[in-house]
Amino acid sequence: MSNRRLARIVATTDVHSSFDDAAPMLAYLHAARSEALIADCGDFFEGSGYYRLGHGEVERQILHTLYDVVAPGNHGWKHHFEPILRNLTVCANAVDRSGRLLFAPVRFFTIAGVRTAVTAVISPQAFDAISGADRAGHEVAEPVSALMRLFTAHQERADAWVVLSHSGFANDLQLADRCGFLDVVFAGHCHSPLHGPSRVGGTVVVKGPELATGCAIAEPHAGGWTATPTPFPRTVVVPPPLAGFSRQLGVLHSRLAAPLGQLAPVWRAQTPDRAVLTAAAAAEIGHRFAAPAVLNETSLRLTRLGNVLRLGDLLTLEPFGNRLVHARWPTDPGQRANLLARLTKRAGPMVTWPAPVPDGSNKVVTTGYLAEAIADEYGGRPLDAGLSLGQLLRLVLTAPTPTGDPS
Repeated sequence: MSNRRLARIVATTDVHSSFDDAAPMLAYLHAARSEALIADCGDFFEGSGYYRLGHGEVERQILHTLYDVVAPGNHGWKHHFEPILRNLTVCANAVDRSGRLLFAPVRFFTIAGVRTAVTAVISPQAFDAISGADRAGHEVAEPVSALMRLFTAHQERADAWVVLSHSGFANDLQLADRCGFLDVVFAGHCHSPLHGPSRVGGTVVVKGPELATGCAIAEPHAGGWTATPTPFPRTVVVPPPLAGFSRQLGVLHSRLAAPLGQLAPVWRAQTPDRAVLTAAAAAEIGHRFAAPAVLNETSLRLTRLGNVLRLGDLLTLEPFGNRLVHARWPTDPGQRANLLARLTKRAGPMVTWPAPVPDGSNKVVTTGYLAEAIADEYGGRPLDAGLSLGQLLRLVLTAPTPTGDPS
């Protein structure tokens, strides 16, 4: 770090272990490091078969080798407590139950001669999406208040303030509006088409392309900071110092190419509609277990399918390793409606089978992730159903015809 003269900040976000075509990202960041501070806005881990098979080892090494500072995201939260990453991680509003910060709140760098504070925040919504086991004993403070306290404590040490935010672009516009001292907000978490740059007073909000396809770049100038999103230039050449990553990813890629069976005609040669596929999975659950089913669409991801279902396809479609469980379900209509609203806020659009869940049903089959949220409010002990969501999805995709009516 001491031998580098930094002129700009380069920030990725929501990489989600998307390493099918990692060469452009690796080559660009390796070259940029000579004059750029390399940052990430969270969710570098989880979201593909590379993570499921490699358990995050390649992701750890890439972050350790190429990055200077990172924000924690809801995916991969636990990895930020490992020694190799904790020294890179900053967050102004993640605390333990006594209010002590879990990570360093800020780091200071000189960017093009400007003393620059780099911090991070995670929104309460993103924090709530972390598995309860992984965030046990952890809490988040309100982001604006946390940033204001940090600024008050350190304003003499920096002439510019940059936030790596794992909150969503719309939330980051509000953050910029309420924290007028910020110069740049690098956005993450939202998976929306909004990238900016958007000006809010003197603050620029920008988000780089997700899934390892690009980054956002910010630079200080006499009149303030400018920022822009940009895709990584196309290349197939990985720099020799990073060749080890290519070998590791190549081994995982070969394993992910293993065939699992012929796809049913209805799913072939397309990128399945997520709502349709989730509904088909919920119907399969309902028929298989003779019980109502509840799933969130965001438990699945999208990928282009061919004629054969491969392990990599399945682990990309269902990257989180969810187990199916029997969970308690409120019978009162008002409680059911309120619960579905809260689950939607936490985990995205809900799909039930039947739709709606019949009156009087006091049990549903769902994922362990949703069951955890249900149990937080209504108690009950989820019981393993003996099948993972991935195993069930394989049955749906390779069946002669889709089970149930996915419309």
